[in-house]
Amino acid sequence: MGADAAPLRPEAGPVSAPAQARSRTFGPLYSRNARAVIARGLMATRSTNWLVMVSGFFEPVLFLISMGVGLGAIVGEVQGPDGTHISYAAYIAPALLAVSAMNGAVYDSTWNVFFKMNFAKLYQGMLYTSLGPLDVALGEIFLALLRGMLYATGFTAVMGVMGLITSPWALLMIPASVLIAFGFASLGMGITSFLKTFQQMDWINFILLPMFLFSATFYPLSVYPQPIQWFIQTMPLWHGVELLRQISVGSFTSATLLHVGYYLVMTAVGMLLTTLRLRSLFLK
Repeated sequence: MGADAAPLRPEAGPVSAPAQARSRTFGPLYSRNARAVIARGLMATRSTNWLVMVSGFFEPVLFLISMGVGLGAIVGEVQGPDGTHISYAAYIAPALLAVSAMNGAVYDSTWNVFFKMNFAKLYQGMLYTSLGPLDVALGEIFLALLRGMLYATGFTAVMGVMGLITSPWALLMIPASVLIAFGFASLGMGITSFLKTFQQMDWINFILLPMFLFSATFYPLSVYPQPIQWFIQTMPLWHGVELLRQISVGSFTSATLLHVGYYLVMTAVGMLLTTLRLRSLFLK
């Protein structure tokens, strides 16, 4: 062989998924393929989980009928966000819509994620492929948002049938409910990544129940002493309740932007936490 001959190089073999991940623009975090996670989730929902999804819709509807119609006959009219008097059913309906969006998102982003993470080992398998933790987070949170949107749309239709929609602005409650679901889903998935046992998962219900009861869902915030009012105003569900109440009657103030901003920050923090936790757990 002559001195000027180029050395022979072995042909490159197939590139591994981790090597592909390192060469991506976003490194191992994101492969722009969250749709694969979404497609898998939709197939699983269609085959096994559809009954659970349907059952979750009826809880706030039953509360609306029992409290709004039953108790509403005793309470009568109450003061709405814009100062006008509305029926008690119209007063609690937007609050129950916020609860419905929260419940739909929290179920998918906590119990569902907990099983996939700790028992089915689904995320480990996903992250052994070219998928990154941000793909998994976006896919799972999208599924939670889809559930929240379905609940919100169905509940808004029930409000229309009951004659509780008095303003065209009320249709904006559906995208606003998706925003609420986004905040709860992104943060819920991140928190669930720290939980290891079913006993620890009970803490979620321990937190959700007081929020449901004391976030001005059934009565105004003013009934509480001032220190308790300050505490309630830090809870995410209260911001959702107030946001949907304002939208339901078309009463928009600077507080409306505050409520929206609260959920935008909550979503950003939750997405960051979820991505970092998945990376820490499965890309060591």
